[in-house]
Amino acid sequence: MTRRLTASTLALALAGAPLLAQEDMVTRDRVGPADAENALTFRLTAYDLYSSDPATSAAFEELFVDFIEDNPGWRIDTQLQTGNLSQEQARMIEQAQAGRGPDCAMVDSAQLATYKAAGILSPMNEYFTEEEIADFFPYVRDGITDEDGNMLAVWWFTDLRVLYRNTEVVPEAPQTWDDLQAAALATVEQGYEGILFNGARGEGTTFDWLANYWALGGELVDEAGEPVFYEGENRELFLQAVRYYESLVDSGAAPARVTSIATYDDMLAAAAASTTAMFVGGNWMYAQLQTTLPEEEAAKWEASELPGPTAEQRATGTGGWTIAALTDDPEKVRMCAGIAKLYLGPGNAFQGLLPTQASLYDEYDTYAGPEFEVFSAALENGRARPGVAIYPEISNQIQILLGEVMSGAAEPEAALDAAAEAVEAAYARQ
Repeated sequence: MTRRLTASTLALALAGAPLLAQEDMVTRDRVGPADAENALTFRLTAYDLYSSDPATSAAFEELFVDFIEDNPGWRIDTQLQTGNLSQEQARMIEQAQAGRGPDCAMVDSAQLATYKAAGILSPMNEYFTEEEIADFFPYVRDGITDEDGNMLAVWWFTDLRVLYRNTEVVPEAPQTWDDLQAAALATVEQGYEGILFNGARGEGTTFDWLANYWALGGELVDEAGEPVFYEGENRELFLQAVRYYESLVDSGAAPARVTSIATYDDMLAAAAASTTAMFVGGNWMYAQLQTTLPEEEAAKWEASELPGPTAEQRATGTGGWTIAALTDDPEKVRMCAGIAKLYLGPGNAFQGLLPTQASLYDEYDTYAGPEFEVFSAALENGRARPGVAIYPEISNQIQILLGEVMSGAAEPEAALDAAAEAVEAAYARQ
């Protein structure tokens, strides 16, 4: 049996709830009775319980109030994270190491490895069955468990990159790089500008392109977190993935202007203007296409898994957030795991975010659309960015490298050598 969790459903539930009690139970810095015997500190972002969208905040208030009512004697003291992501995440680690951190916190998935290495996370295995842990997508299990099999966080939602195409122009989903280039050239012959993707300075450029490198089996860093993408076999795989992008531009399958595309909004605008029939974008863009384009035009667009060097070699970049316990108090760890489950299941379903457990796509009607079948299948080949301090500089150098190669300003080998030198210098300064 599936569950339907929608804004209207929650609105009806809220309408029947005692409003005064709810107002007493949820404040800007607390959920639960102010005089509760036990308290858990939870540091969260401002997108859910404290969302500026009334429907979202109301939905999460209901979920949290139900949770507190199921755990009498407890309250949750909430702390909002700042907008400076990198600074906030580093500050939480320092506070936790000094014994002043929150008991439970949202941790960016890209930073999770740093938290694990700091040794400040408590296992949550006790509160999840073996089947539930096995249900997480492979890259998620790898990210949240340590070498001893301890589950140190709950990666509660994710995102990914896919290929969008106008099926009236490109009826069949390209399966390989060669397929994509041929399909893109065919659209150019019909008056379109070819395949679009991020190619300017920005994280989107690196993240979109990395799927190609990962599909080949390349690694950015080794197990110790040291950069290795410019050495040995990784170097050859890296150059192969760079030359793929270079060939798209050189052949005319992608327009030269990709080197100036810095946001996914640019691709959405091109789709709305009917100047492109294919682009690489995030899963959230499917809903944007439905709301931006006329209904009959939106119906022509489909998402498919990113092509690989071969049909069997696939990867896609994945992001998202986790919830982790930064306390060794067993009862607080239990409460933190309970909060994580609120987000993992019903919270995701309400917001239409992508769950990280395969079974949830069947459990909630939210995910009944055919696009979610594509997303769920693609997540089996998901790869997360390495949570190491050098990653931002690696990303920065990849952005520079791709721009120079696609514009013809540098050959792939020379561009990679320059990137390697810059990354090595930055790594030595750490």
